[in-house]
Amino acid sequence: MSDLRDSNETTMKKTMAICFALSFLTCGVVSAQDTMNHDDGQKTYASQTPIQLAGTISDTGETFVSDKGGKSWTIINPDAVKGHEGHHVLLTANVDADKNEVNVVSLKMAKK
Repeated sequence: MSDLRDSNETTMKKTMAICFALSFLTCGVVSAQDTMNHDDGQKTYASQTPIQLAGTISDTGETFVSDKGGKSWTIINPDAVKGHEGHHVLLTANVDADKNEVNVVSLKMAKK
């Protein structure tokens, strides 16, 4: 009877050790899969939160001159301002101040 009990105890210990090793390896594999670079091709802007700027869109629709300071910005998505060339507007945009670029999120005609 004692031999049977020792045999069952040894089998149980081996089974527990195997289960522990498999769970440890599984955790390692799962955490290793999330180390990839998730670049989705989208540009990251210095201002992740869009800001509002008042100013005038150029006649070509490629630049925006702000009322405050007269700073000129390149509009990287000119289709967003199509039809508003030469107009005084209020832009909501993501701004990259280092490159003097704006990505227009929305715009509306400014009050005079």
